[in-house]
Amino acid sequence: QVQLVESGGGLVQAGDSLRVSCAASGLVFSSYGMGWFRQAPGKDREFVADISWSGGRTYYGDSVKGRFTISRDNAKNTVYLQMNSAKPEDTAVYYCAARSRRTLGVPSRVQDYDYWGQGTQVTVSS
Repeated sequence: QVQLVESGGGLVQAGDSLRVSCAASGLVFSSYGMGWFRQAPGKDREFVADISWSGGRTYYGDSVKGRFTISRDNAKNTVYLQMNSAKPEDTAVYYCAARSRRTLGVPSRVQDYDYWGQGTQVTVSS
């Protein structure tokens, strides 16, 4: 079965950097677009970033543009989220997700994705 396993979360201070990873198995990784979402307590799940099958196209949520970078290594079946200049408002559980379908616009909706990981906690202290 499909498994997405996030890792690399933790506690950092504001202004620091952190990289979270998501290892995929049970699917043809290079055929899936991959996304990152986050969810803070009491809030809806928020789109963070997406990367296309080949890695040639990326999208970002407005709150992370210019600070976060999504990348992928198809040989390792892994997608990464590099978080720079972290802010306390970045504190959330971060989820990776896989989508098999193309979208007309930015794939920023939860329903655009077929599979989800269990999430990794990222906490940014002020």
